[in-house]
Amino acid sequence: IVDVNLTSEGKVKLVPNTKIQMSYSVKWKKSDVKFENRFDKYLDPSFFQHRIHWFSIFNSFMMVIFLVGLVSMILMRTLRKDYARYSKEEEMDDTDRDLGDEYGWKQVHGDVFRPSSHPLIFSSLIGSGCQIFVCSLIVIIVAMIEDLYTERGSMLSTAIFVYAATSPVNGYFGGSLYARQGGRRWIKQMFIGAFLIPAMVCGTAFFINFIAIYYHASRAIPFGTMVAVCCICFFVILPLNLVGTILGRNLSGQPNFPCRVNAVPRPIPEKKWFMEPAVIVCLGGILPFGSIFIEMYFIFTSFWAYKIYYVYGFMMLVLVILCIVTVCVTIVCTYFLLNAEDYRWQWTSFLSAASTAIYVYMYSFYYYFFKTKMYGLFQTSFYFGYMAVFSTALGIMCGAIGYMGTSAFVRKIYTNVKID
Repeated sequence: IVDVNLTSEGKVKLVPNTKIQMSYSVKWKKSDVKFENRFDKYLDPSFFQHRIHWFSIFNSFMMVIFLVGLVSMILMRTLRKDYARYSKEEEMDDTDRDLGDEYGWKQVHGDVFRPSSHPLIFSSLIGSGCQIFVCSLIVIIVAMIEDLYTERGSMLSTAIFVYAATSPVNGYFGGSLYARQGGRRWIKQMFIGAFLIPAMVCGTAFFINFIAIYYHASRAIPFGTMVAVCCICFFVILPLNLVGTILGRNLSGQPNFPCRVNAVPRPIPEKKWFMEPAVIVCLGGILPFGSIFIEMYFIFTSFWAYKIYYVYGFMMLVLVILCIVTVCVTIVCTYFLLNAEDYRWQWTSFLSAASTAIYVYMYSFYYYFFKTKMYGLFQTSFYFGYMAVFSTALGIMCGAIGYMGTSAFVRKIYTNVKID
């Protein structure tokens, strides 16, 4: 069956406590539509492939080119001047160097590779973010190759399977980072990293499920499905995460920093208000959100309305653009922070990229009140509960991407500086 056309005849007015005779007849008609093409009539090319969608991708791509060029130009010119100044300082004798003005990112070379505060939580977030990124990439590629929208629940099943299969990525990056920061409780870190995202998703889903059961809604998840998801967490995700953690600690768990870490932390000097980490964190997510703003509307419409999302090529482009913009923004934010002689760049780089999720969640409020016609406790909790899960996962992924790019940048600039 590729199509159903339902019509009614002999309409009867509905009155309470009346019995209505129900009857139906079926007329079969042969169709030339192939079974695999049965969803083509529900796809909406005029909506998803509208000129606005193309313009938004083009606009984001131009912003990426401009931002990458701007970052490259600013950093290359600034770093070239810094390198020249530091090389000139090394040629001075001790008296001239003491009389000179010492400032900038080189002054914190003894503290820049100091372990972050709360390294256990931090490394677990980085590992989870890397896993979400790899999982998203694989799911989008599979969706581009296979038409996952033709089978109900195929996208969700694929995402759960791929997330479980990519658990070694979480263990590798989280475990190796925790080991490099001198962490000792690696088993606790492995458990937190393995269950951070599943606990958040399952906790929200189970809470919403209780409301759905109370309202006798069709969205209620069967008890057997809950048990199956818990079994996947304990018998698939946890062992694979353990394998990744052991590999990460053994292969890249040694702290090979280009600079020696001082025994006593350097005092952080006073700086202007816009150089404070809290301000940088709040401003860091604006540009990444701007690059995915239009795509969010199409994704929300397909998820919360009747549209079927099928343009996964656009989604792949937007993911690439989001990664590039996030890395560029966090590098600039970190450079300004280090230039102000503040070495607390790890959490700042993560949170400035993760703040994109705050803007996405704020946009979901606008979408709920102005683009949907939802009402009632169940619909409201369903919408904002799953939007919170989506925004949090997006924030963790962006934060991990921003940190990884910034970490490579920090290691690069301090490797090229001669330090006594």
